[in-house]
Amino acid sequence: MQTKSPPQRTCVACRSVGDKRDLVRVVRQPDGAVVVDATGKAPGRGAYVHSRPGCWQEAIKRGRIEAALKTKLSPDDKLHLVEYATTLQAVAVA
Repeated sequence: MQTKSPPQRTCVACRSVGDKRDLVRVVRQPDGAVVVDATGKAPGRGAYVHSRPGCWQEAIKRGRIEAALKTKLSPDDKLHLVEYATTLQAVAVA
């Protein structure tokens, strides 16, 4: 019996392909809000970013998340994403 390979996704920042479970999904919800999707199943257009702080900085700073989600990030949405990236940095240092 053949085993099923895990789904693959591409990080919008570094453009490398990895397992879906190793990436964090950011989703543009139907109401236009952009949030981090911890479950990976929220409805809306999604983009994937590695859980590395460098990928998050690249994705936010260069507008890669905006391009992938086909939307302009509001200041509140951008602030929430930067805060999430900061929590990843704290975990990486610890």
